[in-house]
Amino acid sequence: MIKKMIKNYDYSLIIITIGLSLFGLIMIYSAGYYASLKYNWGSNHFFVRQLLSLLLGLVVFSGALLFPYKAYKKLTKLMLLVTTFLLFLVFVMGKVVNNAQSWISIGGFNFQPSELAKLVIIIYLAYVLSKKQSYIDDFNRAIAPPLILVVFIAGLIFLQPDFGSMLILVSIAGVIIICSGVKLRHILFLAVSTVIFAAIFFLFFASDEQLSRIRGAYQPFKFRDDGYQLINSYIAVASGGLHGVGLGDGIQKLGYLPEVQTDFIIATVSEELGFIGVLCVIASFFYIVYKGFLLGVRCNDTFGRFLAIGISSMIGIQSIINLGGAIGLLPLTGVPLPFLSYGGSSLLVLLLSMGILINISAFVNMKKKEELVASPEPQYKKFTSRSLYS
Repeated sequence: MIKKMIKNYDYSLIIITIGLSLFGLIMIYSAGYYASLKYNWGSNHFFVRQLLSLLLGLVVFSGALLFPYKAYKKLTKLMLLVTTFLLFLVFVMGKVVNNAQSWISIGGFNFQPSELAKLVIIIYLAYVLSKKQSYIDDFNRAIAPPLILVVFIAGLIFLQPDFGSMLILVSIAGVIIICSGVKLRHILFLAVSTVIFAAIFFLFFASDEQLSRIRGAYQPFKFRDDGYQLINSYIAVASGGLHGVGLGDGIQKLGYLPEVQTDFIIATVSEELGFIGVLCVIASFFYIVYKGFLLGVRCNDTFGRFLAIGISSMIGIQSIINLGGAIGLLPLTGVPLPFLSYGGSSLLVLLLSMGILINISAFVNMKKKEELVASPEPQYKKFTSRSLYS
């Protein structure tokens, strides 16, 4: 069975996943060496830590490639319990980073449970909604119960506070619910409710820091303190031009642009590798999302379909939020760019997610071959000019 699976993997996804991860490692070294020296950590501090995360992530990735995706159904409840426990544990012994208590420190390494929560919610919704297809039109029975759990998990993440991760989790849930076959009026109800809730929150409950991020995104030159990061990101993007100033030769990472190895890694890519480098990164993300949705459409198993759609939407949504923040289209939320930004938790979960997605591709391809064998297409004679007279 394993040999059969290996033959049917979508190797383009394997290549692009490993390629993006290695490219991210290079850009983290380039972007982060000055910050490492600034804190007396040595020039390769961020590089070494990300390399260790990548090596561990590749082990997880390999395991996910071989582990049948349907087996996650039996692990759904356990994963939910573990994730919920970790999210509560954050409030007890969590580490504060950038004004958010989102991290648990284990043996010198920091782990962010909200990253794991994204994938666990995808698996949970794929499992629950695949079982409820016979009555998916009944909102109270099919959608409301899992939605309550999603809101509960999102609420725990929001209280850290980690608005970016909460936004991604809710958006992923929305995509899966929309693709599950619910009625249009239920989709409109959820969309309007979300907009109303967001409006009430930002009008009456948003903190000064959250409002400053909105000011910094849309009026950076008027509110220069709030827009300091974005202004320097603009400078980095503009300096790169078409081809960039050269790998390692960027200026904005030398103390001008904070968090350049995390939130603003794309600014370094733009400055050093230019528009061509950014275009290659965006094209890679687009390819992953496209192939993920294509696998979802082709998958005959409902659980696998929702799982593929959820994973690809997670990568797509996270990429859009990060890139949008780096160029001022969206407020900054601290969301890392998939595979490129510094962060072990994000990389581990992404590699696990891609392993699951590629595992689905193997089953889809095997099923397709079985169907071709069962009902082979008629064999036609090769057309030649001689065949006209035979």
